[in-house]
Order: sequence, then structure tokens, then C-alpha cells
Amino acid sequence: MTQRSVAFPIVLIAIGAGWLVNELQLMPQMGTLIILGLIAAGVAVLAFEGINKSSVVTAPMLIATGFAVYLKDYHGLGLKLAIPALMVLAGLLMLLARSVHIRERVEQDEQP
Repeated sequence: MTQRSVAFPIVLIAIGAGWLVNELQLMPQMGTLIILGLIAAGVAVLAFEGINKSSVVTAPMLIATGFAVYLKDYHGLGLKLAIPALMVLAGLLMLLARSVHIRERVEQDEQP
């Protein structure tokens, strides 16, 4: 099954689930949704791509950004600390991605 064929059903499920949760008044605050969305996106990158030179940077950065937003919103961590910490993490992850032990990203060709 190609990514194109699953995209529309997944979008329908996401919109429908969000709408249902909102109608049942179970919707958390917007900040919580952003935090969960960033962390879920990072986990999804790892789940769909596995560990490669691209995902070893992207996934942890998404997850760390989600935690930084959480710490900012719920524990008062200022952006003056979060942004430099995220920059250091990004640099470390970029160096890690250069390792010969981490495989290159494999591009999937579209099949007719």
C-alpha cells in the first residue's frame, strides 16, 4: 500500500476523532495538543522511517521541542534556556548523524 493511498483515510480519521473529542468536551488545552502533537510526530518519524541519518535528527528534535514546550507551559522554563538547549541538542544530533554506523535515508520510489 503506498503512502498516497493511506493519506486520505488517515486524515479523515484524525479530523473525525478531533471533532468527536471536541463534541464530547474532552478536548485538552491547545498547549497540551501542541505538546502531544510534537511528541507524536517525533515518534511517528521513527516508526515510519526507522533510524537513519535524517530521522536520527528530526525525531529527537520534535520530541525535545515538545518537552521544551511542556516545561515552558507547565513549569515556567523560559525560552532563554530552552532555545540554546535545543540548539546544542540539534548540533549533537547532526554530529551523530554523520556516524558510519547510521544508514542513509532510503527514498521510496512511487510505483505506477
